[in-house]
Amino acid sequence: MNTHPDPSPRRQPAPRPVRLHGYFRSSASWRVRIALNLKGIEVAQVAHHLRRGDQRRPAYLRLNPQGLVPALELEGGDVLTQSLAIMEWLEETVPEPPLLPADPLARARVRAFALVLAADTHPLQNLRVLNALRDLGLGEAVVGRWAAEVNATGLAACDALLEGIEGPFCFGARPTLADICLVPQLGNARRFGVDVAAYPRLLAREAACLALPAFAQAAPDRQPDAE
Repeated sequence: MNTHPDPSPRRQPAPRPVRLHGYFRSSASWRVRIALNLKGIEVAQVAHHLRRGDQRRPAYLRLNPQGLVPALELEGGDVLTQSLAIMEWLEETVPEPPLLPADPLARARVRAFALVLAADTHPLQNLRVLNALRDLGLGEAVVGRWAAEVNATGLAACDALLEGIEGPFCFGARPTLADICLVPQLGNARRFGVDVAAYPRLLAREAACLALPAFAQAAPDRQPDAE
């Protein structure tokens, strides 16, 4: 009879995601929809109309005090916020298919690419910033030019980061966090009138992504709250 305790801790199963709070055109929500689809996870969607200020209502602020989307509700009541944190949690709890390469250097490159868009591009052209510019008295032409320039700068950097890297996806044979961040940002860029033809490497990666149902089904015009 073995009287020695098992030294290896037994990992408890992760809670299941049950609800995604978002908005059809929110880039951050779009990213999480793609990641959930790639992982094969179905959740109920709860829409919060950002232009009407639904995200600032008390009931939602109790879920996410920052008043932003997305928020992912888990079984048991825990709530995750921030799209990249949500996707990292999905990667750690549902490892297949992987959204990050195994090699540490390759993982760092994927994360860096994703952060160019999720941290340094998208936040500067989101609705909250554009409304702040309007509140300062800037006209729509100036606000639109700001958003277009922010998108163009971020996409140009990402296009350069892919020089010499084989596809079909951003960093090889399978989609990663980089692709998940890229596709929504290209969608934003088009809305703001950016000539995305200037970024052929990015467009090639986007085409590979959109051929996958996980990406196609996450598109804004496929969502229940699409307008």
